[in-house]
Amino acid sequence: MEALIPVINKLQDVFNTVGADIIQLPQIAVVGTQSSGKSSVLESLVGRDLLPRGTGIVTRRPLILQLVHVDPEDRRKTSEENGVEGEEWGKFLHTKNKIYTDFDEIRQEIETETERISGNNKGISDEPIHLKIFSPHVVNLTLVDLPGITKVPVGDQPKDIEIQIRELILKYISNPNCIILAVTAANTDMATSEALKVAREVDPDGRRTLAVVTKLDLMDAGTDAMDVLMGRVIPVKLGLIGVVNRSQLDINNKKSVADAIRDEHAFLQKKYPSLANRNGTKYLARTLNRLLMHHIRDCLPELKTRINVLAAQYQSLLSSYGEPVEDKSATLLQLITKFAAEYCNTIEGTAKYIETAELCGGARICYIFHETFGRTLESVDPLGGLTTIDVLTAIRNATGPRPALFVPEVSFELLVKRQVKRLEEPSLRCVELVHEEMQRIIQHCSNYSTQELLRFPKLHDAIVEVVTSLLRKRLPVTNEMVHNLVAIELAYINTKHPDFADACGVMNNNIEEQRRNRMRELPSAVPRDKGAGAGPQGDQEAGTGTWRGMLKKGEEGAQDDKSKPQSSLPASPQKGHAVNLLDVPVPVARKLSAREQRDCEVIERLIKSYFLIVRKNIQDSVPKAVMHFLVNHVKDSLQSELVGQLYKSGLLDDLLTESEDMAQRRNEAADMLKALQKASQVIAEIRETHLW
Repeated sequence: MEALIPVINKLQDVFNTVGADIIQLPQIAVVGTQSSGKSSVLESLVGRDLLPRGTGIVTRRPLILQLVHVDPEDRRKTSEENGVEGEEWGKFLHTKNKIYTDFDEIRQEIETETERISGNNKGISDEPIHLKIFSPHVVNLTLVDLPGITKVPVGDQPKDIEIQIRELILKYISNPNCIILAVTAANTDMATSEALKVAREVDPDGRRTLAVVTKLDLMDAGTDAMDVLMGRVIPVKLGLIGVVNRSQLDINNKKSVADAIRDEHAFLQKKYPSLANRNGTKYLARTLNRLLMHHIRDCLPELKTRINVLAAQYQSLLSSYGEPVEDKSATLLQLITKFAAEYCNTIEGTAKYIETAELCGGARICYIFHETFGRTLESVDPLGGLTTIDVLTAIRNATGPRPALFVPEVSFELLVKRQVKRLEEPSLRCVELVHEEMQRIIQHCSNYSTQELLRFPKLHDAIVEVVTSLLRKRLPVTNEMVHNLVAIELAYINTKHPDFADACGVMNNNIEEQRRNRMRELPSAVPRDKGAGAGPQGDQEAGTGTWRGMLKKGEEGAQDDKSKPQSSLPASPQKGHAVNLLDVPVPVARKLSAREQRDCEVIERLIKSYFLIVRKNIQDSVPKAVMHFLVNHVKDSLQSELVGQLYKSGLLDDLLTESEDMAQRRNEAADMLKALQKASQVIAEIRETHLW
């Protein structure tokens, strides 16, 4: 199992090459307040002075520290290959293959790299520094040194420095594969430990938190940390280990870490003899090594699944970017053909990528025809905008200077054309909606169906322009046809239409029944039917069931109305007042006579009956016209139009110019895919060697 940690280090190296942190590898994050002794703990684990020192915030970027144990044989082999002198050395990721044997240079490089990214104003950055230490005196570990928790900005630090540091710490310790090393000084109250507090936020059960108590030798006289070290104050499931740090005087006097560890052992034997073997730096290193190995073993199955899923995703992403273009002519023709096919498939409903959030393509066109357009036509009132006075005025205007014996046919045609004309506007709006949807299909195909077009923005723009131009050319043709459909209905009012004749027959019978009822109510001295002497021919004409028969039936009883005092529409001039004969009579609100009421009812019923027939025709013919002149025409001619406009040798180089970042994104995806495949091989090797 000891070999598991080098495997994780190898995986870390794999992902470091692509600069990605998409895989959350098992590691140990060191958390604590400023001056809690974090740096001293890390240096004790390494056995060398390598971290920057100073007052205030010193660690301003995460330091990912990989400790690699090397055997004497491996050390000699590495020394011969790389020309390394000494048994310990370090390597930074950002300096590539440069090897550092002087740990003072390592410290200086950490400071230089920190200031390069974070500046020199004590600000912080979440971009990590990667350092690998090779030594025979270390155990295999991966540690992350994080900035110390602070409360008050110092000097020219940002005002929100506390929030920045907190968010940075949470970013690392929220990783479920991370062990939290919470460092707290022994001369502070454990109950107020900021390190344990922030650890508990992401690990409330303490299953992956290990507490370290530093500065055991600096506690007040007469006090000790026995209760703390026994876990009686703050219980932590992974344990609590006490250590003794080097003082600032020891550091100034160049006291070595090895000497400090010997003094630490002597202090523990003297002060805490019963706990000496379960505390100290060496025990901490062994504990961390053991915890990390077990943690890696538990995390590997999920890690393997995550790597395989990401590999499949990046393989798909790389495929969408396409291979570098070799045969431009064939590539252009292929892209044009694919776009045309996807455009037509979207209309037919057979596209590969089907929209689930909203109606799209042919489904939306169907909705426009049968829901939007259909309901709009049905909502048009056959008599909308037409008052009784309008009908009566049209009847009187159609009679000219002579009083009419019958309701004139011209008035019916005049009024019904006015109503039918109202169907033209919703019909043209239907054409506009379908045109807009055909335009939207272009964007749909670009976003979902033919992602290869994103590689060539100029080709994409050219295709959009050609299709838009084609739609623009078909719009006036389709509008003209729809306009003609309404004009055709206006050109000839077919009163012999079967549906219209049937409706007239029903209404004629109703009017005849009403007339008979009125005649029954008349006094017996009054003749019941003044038209009885009309003879068989008159009866036949009056009862034919045609709309003209209706008009004549409406005149029946007109002679009865003459016997009653009637007043014409314009008011009669009073006696003694001059009359201006040039004044035009203005209709005023009044009660209509029985004859006028019957005339208006007849005309209104005829208008409604004929309007419904025309509306039914328009509701059926407009969608057919739109499909033929716009939708189907574009589908049939799209491929040839695109080829004719774009498939030209002089345009190949320009149209197939990739976007500036496409090549870079393809390379990044290829590198990441290689890293994931290599990581998968590493995990496969673990299974073969029975380490997992």
